[in-house]
Amino acid sequence: MVKIDEIDLNILKELQEDARKSLKEIAEKVGVAEGTVYNRINKMKNLGIIKKFIPILDYSSLGYDITAIIGITAEGGQIVEIEKEIAKEKSVTAVYDVTGEYDILIVAKFENREKLNEFVKRLLSMKSVKKTYTMLVLNVVKEAHMIEL
Repeated sequence: MVKIDEIDLNILKELQEDARKSLKEIAEKVGVAEGTVYNRINKMKNLGIIKKFIPILDYSSLGYDITAIIGITAEGGQIVEIEKEIAKEKSVTAVYDVTGEYDILIVAKFENREKLNEFVKRLLSMKSVKKTYTMLVLNVVKEAHMIEL
């Protein structure tokens, strides 16, 4: 595990709140120099702690009203290949290699039922996919891709 200190954590908290904050704003909040913030951010990028700076979008307002969670049962020797193929799909937001009833869990967003149906049929046509189980999200209670540090 990579070691980071309290200053790094505080910088990360500020970035999670708003990644568009200026170095000056972050430095003032954390109580360090701008150069320190710049160097620490670069260090955390190089260490792979910070992967990207991306906006959090409201997909529903962009027409993606359907969120599906799909469990997939597959032949053991092909799971990694299946996951790689699924991860290339534009509507897929997450691919998880899991334990339990399913081998793979995916989260995907769709514009309509027809696109979801086409996607599920593509999954089922994959050589080593045995079965799928699709759950539709009725209401989003929490959807955050971060945790409180």
